[in-house]
Amino acid sequence: MDKRADQEAAQHHREDLPPRRIMFYSHDTFGLGHLRRSRTLATALTQSVPRASAIILTGSPVAGRFTFPERVDHIRLPGVTKLPDGSYISQSLGTGIDDTTSLRAGLIQAAIERYEPDLLVVDKEPTGFRGELLPSLEVLRQRGQTRCVLGLRDVLDEPTALAAEWERKGAVRAAEELYDEIWVYGMREMYDPTEGLPLSKETRARMHWTGYLRREIADEAEIPATPYVLITPGGGGDGAAMVSLVLSAYEQDPTLKPNAVLVYGPFLSGDLREGFEARVAKLGGRVTAIGFDRHIEGLFVGAEGVISMGGYNTFCEVLSFDKRAVIVPRTTPRLEQWLRASRAEEMGLVRMLDETRDGMTPQTMIDAIRNLPQQGKPSEAGANDVLGGLETVIARADALMSKREPR
Repeated sequence: MDKRADQEAAQHHREDLPPRRIMFYSHDTFGLGHLRRSRTLATALTQSVPRASAIILTGSPVAGRFTFPERVDHIRLPGVTKLPDGSYISQSLGTGIDDTTSLRAGLIQAAIERYEPDLLVVDKEPTGFRGELLPSLEVLRQRGQTRCVLGLRDVLDEPTALAAEWERKGAVRAAEELYDEIWVYGMREMYDPTEGLPLSKETRARMHWTGYLRREIADEAEIPATPYVLITPGGGGDGAAMVSLVLSAYEQDPTLKPNAVLVYGPFLSGDLREGFEARVAKLGGRVTAIGFDRHIEGLFVGAEGVISMGGYNTFCEVLSFDKRAVIVPRTTPRLEQWLRASRAEEMGLVRMLDETRDGMTPQTMIDAIRNLPQQGKPSEAGANDVLGGLETVIARADALMSKREPR
């Protein structure tokens, strides 16, 4: 009885709190990962904190194709495109990258000044795209009214490359001086994304491993009536090789089952997709393909198994929906996906196809799809024990906002 009374008292206390304002920064120069992670966090926080609202600052060109829950909105920053040589250009404005970055920085600062967030959660980049976030972070630190958090996915890159990148961007100083906490959306036992970074003991003491972010079905989705394996390269911008390999497997083996549902992702090149569509049409319905599905969680639920690349969000969905999965990680321009997949395979959560170890041939993929039913499910390897990320984030956010200075 005392425990129930304490819970009711805590609930009444939360309802008496002033409205909370939470802002997310998601630079989104490539792919869907940053936006989808920020959207997941914003949804969880606004649903758990009475009268809370959230705004996501995002550079994603497909942000408008997502639905956002009540009390969550987004501001679209001018987009940029990364060239093969590593440089950036404006996506559509026709201005130089310096002018585009300056415009983005001004929009960010104006949004923060008008919205006056209680909490700012920055995804992955401590200084923002090309340092665009630094002016706003400096102002927030001086005012002392907004708590700032750096959110990191479970794996960033191999330590030597990451250390060089953070030194070049001044990211270590920013992480040390401009953030109240660092949240790692993973498990320390899985990987330490800050390994090799010269962070002080004081900064490391402010790090919190939250666990992975559990996913749920947000909207209804049309699920095929016949059994299928889900093929997803995430955003699709670097997934052409995996898609081609899967199609080659179904082309080479007419008896390969189950059928496949292929989701290209919004960033797969139009020319490449045209070629893939011609190959899909010749498979007589054994593979069906769509470009982009914002309700992809529903397709995960209905799938017999999953063939995917090794991005963070897809990995969380594999664990959340307890799906047997074969991960085909990219290894360039960074080793993030390979590091995640190899460690997850060691833990028995997934199977990885490694080009050096396994080879990337149609027969390799045929065998992987045929062997999916014999794989153990992630839950059998303890996946449920690592999916407490949203609950930890909610608790940490509540604690930080409770310490916030009055406006």
